[in-house]
Amino acid sequence: MRATVERLIEHLGQTIVGKSEAIRLVLVALFSGGHALLEDVPGVGKTLLAKSLARSIDGQFQRIQCTPDLLPADVTGTNIWNPSKGEFEFLPGPVFANVLLADEINRATPRTQSALLEVMEEQQVTTDGVSRHVPRPFFVIATQNPVEYQGTFPLPEAQMDRFALSFSLGYPSAEEELQMLQRLQQGITVEELTPCISLADVQTLRQLCAQVRVETHLQQYMLELVRATRQDEEVILGVSPRGTVALQRAVQAQAFLDGRDYAIPDDVKFLAPYVLAHRLITTGNQKSKLVIERLLHTVPIP
Repeated sequence: MRATVERLIEHLGQTIVGKSEAIRLVLVALFSGGHALLEDVPGVGKTLLAKSLARSIDGQFQRIQCTPDLLPADVTGTNIWNPSKGEFEFLPGPVFANVLLADEINRATPRTQSALLEVMEEQQVTTDGVSRHVPRPFFVIATQNPVEYQGTFPLPEAQMDRFALSFSLGYPSAEEELQMLQRLQQGITVEELTPCISLADVQTLRQLCAQVRVETHLQQYMLELVRATRQDEEVILGVSPRGTVALQRAVQAQAFLDGRDYAIPDDVKFLAPYVLAHRLITTGNQKSKLVIERLLHTVPIP
């Protein structure tokens, strides 16, 4: 299956220019069974990344443009009256997809944001007492602008904890931006992408990632790192046990992408800022990533 992963990475590179680390991180989130939060300014390719991934894995793609007037039923779906049948029928919402893009998620009200809590954790939607499973695999990519805060509703801790990884794409270099213009002139668009792997392949890759060996000493290292966030003087709210589980799963996926069937401390050191930082609430204006980086230097490596 290693060739399958390489084919997917190369396929995504046809439309995503110069963002090899971002592609890798989004695949870590996908193969670990989690979700990804992209915190970046508009226009750097977040939507393009989500659409390219959906087309590459032959998955159904849905997009939600989050606004203050968006209702929970607009996300999950609702029961509507069918006069010809004389009964209510369930009209599925956009969450019934393989890849869901929740664009500018922090512009939705907390009530609407909460509509994603159940489906992101349990991969099912409950309406009027009836639970319905969403397609498998189910993967959420949410975006938010870290600069513009007017008319936004910060994501609550429970919502942030649902995301396995949080990262940004960043601006492209001058060479990468020139390459983007050249590809545009050549007519290379996301609509022309054809599937390179199947949804069944994604499920198989998830199972293989879950089989990657994580030795006890490495698990202890991750636990010490997580527990250090709960005891740090600059942290009000540390990493939850869900974050500990997310870190191990991400580490397994990272090792698999590197072609190994075992995890190493470098996997933890690379992923910890992306997996743990967004789960922290710090004192003052202290940056969460700086706290994690400091702890990586103080917690002994096995």
